[in-house]
Amino acid sequence: MTTRTHPPGPPPPHDPDDERLPCGRMLSRVWADWEDGATDAHTADCPHCREAVADLDRLETTVRALRDDTAGYDAAPLTRRVMDVVRMELRPGRPLPLGDHDEDLWVMEAAAARTLRAAAERVPGVRAGSCRFAPGPAGGARGPVAVRIEVHAPLSTPDLHVLAGEVRRRVLGAADRLLGLDVTDVDIRITDLVEEPDGAPDGRTEGGPR
Repeated sequence: MTTRTHPPGPPPPHDPDDERLPCGRMLSRVWADWEDGATDAHTADCPHCREAVADLDRLETTVRALRDDTAGYDAAPLTRRVMDVVRMELRPGRPLPLGDHDEDLWVMEAAAARTLRAAAERVPGVRAGSCRFAPGPAGGARGPVAVRIEVHAPLSTPDLHVLAGEVRRRVLGAADRLLGLDVTDVDIRITDLVEEPDGAPDGRTEGGPR
């Protein structure tokens, strides 16, 4: 990508679901400027803008690899669909309640999802995908939530039930210790079995099930 040093252009039209980064820039503007190859002193030095660009760069690298794997037919519609879905995943989403019922503490879905995906990926060989939240049985604005997370597991996994149990344990632990999020259920969906690169862990969970 060629980088220009002139100031970025005007931001895209406002989207009510757009995210404002902690630095004040809109996420859509940072992404649009990166795709146009435009930058300024702020985006070059701001850690929040750099992190947003890194997220998009990783996403587009993954999508390009997918497109290369689908040689032989027009993958452009699929590429656009994947980009749209994951862009939505990177948006802040709705607030989720933290702490006790009488506390006014909240975390945005996107931030919680990143934390729980990272926890799932602590199981060797696991790669986490979509992470969604739904109201738990109690319901209500400050009620507990249920989590559904999709993962890719190593093809060499000897027991998928054991692996799913370890992923669930890690996700529940992160929700409790790192977020203070009351989770009633974690639905683990193994969406694919993948070959691991040379030198990667063999897919056994650390220490086995607990």
